[in-house]
Amino acid sequence: MRSSMRLGLVLAIALTGCTTSAGSYSSAGLAPIPGSITYHGQPRTKLTRSPIGSSFPHTFTDQWGRQVEEIYIIRPDRSLLIAERHYRPVFSFDDD
Repeated sequence: MRSSMRLGLVLAIALTGCTTSAGSYSSAGLAPIPGSITYHGQPRTKLTRSPIGSSFPHTFTDQWGRQVEEIYIIRPDRSLLIAERHYRPVFSFDDD
């Protein structure tokens, strides 16, 4: 009985640590590159209908012809944070 109470206490503390940092976007994120929504600074129009903390993708072609997909997160001040960036391959090795 005591070991299950200890395990429950440890799990509760671990869960509390996970939930307190979930809404924090203090990181600067990735630096914008040409084609990013935030390349010339934050957009003038604010995303007022989107919930804070929500994310959305943006796909574009960079200056070297690569397909780039960025994932943005809306911060509490309605500015955008580049959370992820993925480069899609220019060619594939498929026989199709």
